[in-house]
Amino acid sequence: MSFLFPLFAVLIWSVNAIVSKLSAGAIDPAAISFYRWLLALLALTPFVLPAVWRNRRKVLKVWWKLLVLGLLGMVLYQCLTYYAAHSVTALFMGILNALIPLLTVLLSVFILRVAPTLGILLGTLLSLSGLVWLVSQGNPAQLLTHGLGTGELMMFAASTSYALYGVLTKRWAISLPGWQSLYVQIFFGVLLLTPNFLHAPDVTLNANNLPLVLFAGIPASIIAPFLWIQGVLRMGASTTSIFMNLVPIFTAIIAVLFLHETLHSYHFIGGGITLFGVIVAQRLRIPLESSRRTAKDPTV
Repeated sequence: MSFLFPLFAVLIWSVNAIVSKLSAGAIDPAAISFYRWLLALLALTPFVLPAVWRNRRKVLKVWWKLLVLGLLGMVLYQCLTYYAAHSVTALFMGILNALIPLLTVLLSVFILRVAPTLGILLGTLLSLSGLVWLVSQGNPAQLLTHGLGTGELMMFAASTSYALYGVLTKRWAISLPGWQSLYVQIFFGVLLLTPNFLHAPDVTLNANNLPLVLFAGIPASIIAPFLWIQGVLRMGASTTSIFMNLVPIFTAIIAVLFLHETLHSYHFIGGGITLFGVIVAQRLRIPLESSRRTAKDPTV
C-alpha cells in the first residue's frame, strides 16, 4: 500500500492546479501567494520552530542557500503560477508542471555534471515538439506570427524555477532535517513575498477565496509534501518520481469535471507527446558516449 502515499500527494497537487485557476478571479496573485505560505508557516511553527532554534547555528551557516531555495520554490514558482492562471487553462498548467522532471534532468547535466543520456536527448526533442503542438493548438505555424503568450512563458518559467529548486537542493545537501529546512525556506518565502503583498490593490479574504487559501496553505503545502516524503522513504526516489507523470492526467480529469474545460485533439496529441518525452528522459539511461561509439562501430 506504499504507492498510496505518492498517489494521494500527486492528487492533491493536481487539485491545487485547479485551485490556482479558480484563484484567478477570486483573489490577487500576490495575496494568495503570501497567505498560502504564511498559513503554512503558522501551522508548522509549534512543531518545527523549537528544533530550528536548537539548530540555529547550522541554520546561520546555510541561511543564504535556504533563502535562494525559498525564492525559487515558494516565491517564483508559486507567484508565476498564480499570475499565469489568469491567461492559461488548468489543463495547460498541469502539462507544464509535468515537465518539471525533464527540466530537472536537463539542469542536472549542467549543474550536477550528470552524464547526458540518449533518453535526455530524445526526451527533450519529443517534449519540445509536444509543447509546440500544444501551445499552437495544433497549428505550429501560428507561433511564428503570434509567438508565445505571457501566460505560457510564465508557466514555463515557473516549472524551470521549481526544477532548479530541486537540483540545488540535491547539490547543496543542506545538513538539516527536511522539515526544518522547509520551515526556514517558507520563512524566507514569506519575507520575500511581503513587499508584493503590501503593494497589491486588494488583499481581502472572503467566503469565495478563503477556501482556496486554506487548501493551498495546508493540503498542498504541508500534507502533500509529507505524503511524498513518506513515499520516497518507502519506495525510493526513482520509483516515487514516476507518479509525477500522473499530474497532467489527474488535472485534466478534474478540470473537465469541475471547471468544464474542453479537451481538444491538440491536448491529447501535444500533451501525450510531451508526457512521453518526459518518460523517455527518465527511463532511457543509455549514456550518449556509449550510443555514439556503437553507431561508429556496430561490433562494440
